[in-house]
Amino acid sequence: QVQLEESGGGSVQAGGSLTLSCAASGVSYRDYYIGWFRQAPGKERELITRTYTGTGATLYADSAKGRFTITRGSAKNTLYLQMNNLKVEDTAMYYCAACLRISCSLKSGDFGYWGQGTQVTVSS
Repeated sequence: QVQLEESGGGSVQAGGSLTLSCAASGVSYRDYYIGWFRQAPGKERELITRTYTGTGATLYADSAKGRFTITRGSAKNTLYLQMNNLKVEDTAMYYCAACLRISCSLKSGDFGYWGQGTQVTVSS
């Protein structure tokens, strides 16, 4: 059974940094998609970044480019999201998600496995 557990959220002032972690377990596939989504109150859940474990191919939403970096730990069962120069509009619940399908779109509906989320609050 696939399980994802996020940690590292918190409160930070604008311009600050946070690193989120996602511990993945129960994934029997070697190659799959895993990434980070976020959802702010009253807004739809949106993809921030995702990576394909087979090739390391990574993509970022425009809002994350240049500020956020997704990496995997050396043991490959941990995913990180380094967030720099945080803005008030980055305030949201952040989720780690995995898609084990051969092809996955950028839509949250393709990701069948989710963590419980970790809250990030950025104040001005």
